[in-house]
Formats: sequence, structure tokens, C-alpha cells
Amino acid sequence: MNREDALYNWLQIQIVADARPDDRSALDTAAFFADILRDDHQAQEWEYRREGDWYVVRCVFVHEVWERRYPAEEAESLLAAIENEPRYNE
Repeated sequence: MNREDALYNWLQIQIVADARPDDRSALDTAAFFADILRDDHQAQEWEYRREGDWYVVRCVFVHEVWERRYPAEEAESLLAAIENEPRYNE
């Protein structure tokens, strides 16, 4: 998995984990993608914030800092899909 995909996948599942703190699957999956960022891509720290209609992700790698912007609707699509699935809301 390339760096960009790992970062975006982490963002999507981290949004879910933050919105659903009792969802063990979401928390475990967010940790899995964090491990990929750290182990496969040597990320040292990463965070996200919402700015209006965008999510901004900042990630520090060994020799560079990335800041990427993603449309909020796109970044929240996994959360929306989970929340619209009745079996995940029992």
C-alpha cells in the first residue's frame, strides 16, 4: 500500500473511530492503519483536523512533512455507510 493510500485509509477509519468510541472494530482498524503508517512508511506522527468542508491531515515522515486536504464528504463516506447500515447500530 502506498503512503497516500495508507494516510487516506487511516483518516477515514479514524473519523469512524472518533465518532464511535465504543466500536472495537473501528478502533482496531484505525490502529492497524496507524501501524502501517509507522512500520511501512516510517511516519513519526500524524493528525487530522476539520476546516470547513475539508479535512486536513498532517503527517511527519523521516525526511518530510506532508499536509493533505480531503473533501469532508468524501472522508466521511465510510462513517456515513456504517451509520446507514442497521446491523451496525443495534
